[in-house]
Amino acid sequence: MPPTPTQATTSSMADRAYDLLRDRLVLLEIAPTHPIHEPALAEELNVGRTPIREALKRLETDHLVVSYPRRGTFATSVDFHELNQISEIRQVLEPMAAHNAAANKDPEIRAELAEYLKKIDSLDESMDQRSLLLLDVHIHRLIYRASANKHLEETLVRLDNLVTRIWCLVIDQMPPIAEHIIEHSALLRAILDGDGTKAARLVSAHVAHFEQALRKAP
Repeated sequence: MPPTPTQATTSSMADRAYDLLRDRLVLLEIAPTHPIHEPALAEELNVGRTPIREALKRLETDHLVVSYPRRGTFATSVDFHELNQISEIRQVLEPMAAHNAAANKDPEIRAELAEYLKKIDSLDESMDQRSLLLLDVHIHRLIYRASANKHLEETLVRLDNLVTRIWCLVIDQMPPIAEHIIEHSALLRAILDGDGTKAARLVSAHVAHFEQALRKAP
């Protein structure tokens, strides 16, 4: 049966709450191990408690929050030692996503990719840190969506969220964010050119370079 108008509205509010909370958790605007206060969030986001609870369930699946009986829900800690495991999986899946994205001829997807390429090529390096981080996150999410494989997309979004949290933990000791984002220019061009082999090679090098930079930071 199709959802009722009430169910559809609740689902939409839960999606909005999820998107907002996910970005705050990924960017460490909600600090690791910090308690999540549902009533305060519901009031701040102007949604009911039910959408907040649904969003938190999804975020727990993403390993961004953790719930304890009788204690409540908390932002998960950031474990730098997970970097090796995350990078190991990304080295396998990121090239697959980039290769698939290069084969995707959907005009709307290609238009979005081209728009983000323009944003990179005209990047204002004086943008605030949050905007730059979100630009990087959105580029990755778009490539994952362009892979046209929802299971691959969901897995990579989850991994990118986790590695971005590690990045934010040591960001003051990392090279400028803009330098990292500019590396995506050649990758997006390869995808738009339909060169899956080159796209896969470029993203593999990007993941390896990023991991090396993170390891030099602490």
